Amino acid sequence: MLKKSLIADVLSASLENGGDFAEIFVEDKNNNSIKMVSGEIEKANSGRDYGIGIRIFNDTNTIYAYTNEDDPDNLISIAREAASALDTSSIDLKFNFQKKEVENVHPIKLHPDNQSQQKKVDLLEYAHHSAADYDGLINQIIINYVDTVQKVLIANSEGLLTEDERVRTRTSVQVVATRNGDKQTGYFAPGAHKGFEFYDEIDIGKYAEEAAKTAVTMVKADFCPGGQMPVVINNKFGGVIFHEACGHGLEATSVAKKTSVFADKLEQKVASELVTAIDDGTIPNAWGSQSIDDEGNSSQRNILIENGILKGYLIDRLNGIRMDMKPTGSGRRQSYKYAPTSRMTNTYIDAGESDPEEIISSTDYGLYAKYMGGGSVDPATGEFNFNVREGYLIKNGEITKPVKGATLIGKGIDILKKIDMVGNNLAHGQGMCGSISGSIPTNVGQPTIRVSNLTVGGRKEK
Repeated sequence: MLKKSLIADVLSASLENGGDFAEIFVEDKNNNSIKMVSGEIEKANSGRDYGIGIRIFNDTNTIYAYTNEDDPDNLISIAREAASALDTSSIDLKFNFQKKEVENVHPIKLHPDNQSQQKKVDLLEYAHHSAADYDGLINQIIINYVDTVQKVLIANSEGLLTEDERVRTRTSVQVVATRNGDKQTGYFAPGAHKGFEFYDEIDIGKYAEEAAKTAVTMVKADFCPGGQMPVVINNKFGGVIFHEACGHGLEATSVAKKTSVFADKLEQKVASELVTAIDDGTIPNAWGSQSIDDEGNSSQRNILIENGILKGYLIDRLNGIRMDMKPTGSGRRQSYKYAPTSRMTNTYIDAGESDPEEIISSTDYGLYAKYMGGGSVDPATGEFNFNVREGYLIKNGEITKPVKGATLIGKGIDILKKIDMVGNNLAHGQGMCGSISGSIPTNVGQPTIRVSNLTVGGRKEK
């Protein structure tokens, strides 16, 4: 993507006013998307993003600049302009780049660029009909297909030179049902670090039908009672609570600044002894996986919490310097327009020993959150408010009637301590995570869990 000689010249220019470290990130990304609304193609886009980011460190002071023009004179000029912001002494540099070969653990069988547009449209039409045929209360179906092929080159002043290719595909299905003026939504968005073979491995029609079922079930449901009660959270997509309310607090972006509730708590008990939490960027073909992070470090399996004890954080290079800790393969960014920082990959609560049916049967009264929706979180405190997309009351150890309008309210660190049952049915869901380095693909996961006591927001007393 760039010649070694040009990389060396740009890094030299970056550090000609001094500095401890310089890095180049080159991105060449192809994007394809199709949007279908009510069975009709609303838009189809294809595009290419190409650019170069240059980052310079002087201790913990950083400069970041980027451009989409790779003319040598332009790159060197930008590097020098960025370096001029550092008030240090000039140094002489020589670079001996040792190319780091990246092991491909994410094989691609059907490259999306080699698939016809009609084949992708056929996929959307199948999903549309699967949802539309479920019930007459459905009045809107929106389906989005995306695939991306991102090639990156990363080089730095320590002699690192490495490249990677990331291929991802995802289809989201949003279904709206309306009854007596009330609208309820079902949503699924399966995705993977895979090519078009992903759709031979899953049945997108089943996901669309399940989204329709959620919307119709909830539009017919009574409102959820509010109050303090046990809450059983289902495995698939339930992990979004850990991701948002706890995961961000374990990123060095906040830990290094002491703005996280988990700062300075290594080897302390922060959760129930039943809880082990992991971030694993090495899972083959998982949505949030990548062979290397966006700083060129190999992806890792990082144990964050083990049997309730805080064991580690997610650390990027800059915050590792601030914390005097090694990077954990967690430096990520949306594109060349962003400097990397510590981010999650595939983050989940690990499987326990309880059978999911046992968790339900041992709950006298409570809420069963089958699918979680969106919400808000204060990353400094872990305080959250999450919608339950599909919920049911539990009475006498059985799942009974569906209820809508439920919200879960609390603090992430409190929830961790109140988990008193962990299922053996670990599952993952896919999402996009936003932070200061942009929006990136991440998996959320957990088995079925029970929180012994949680505030449930509803519209009537239980």
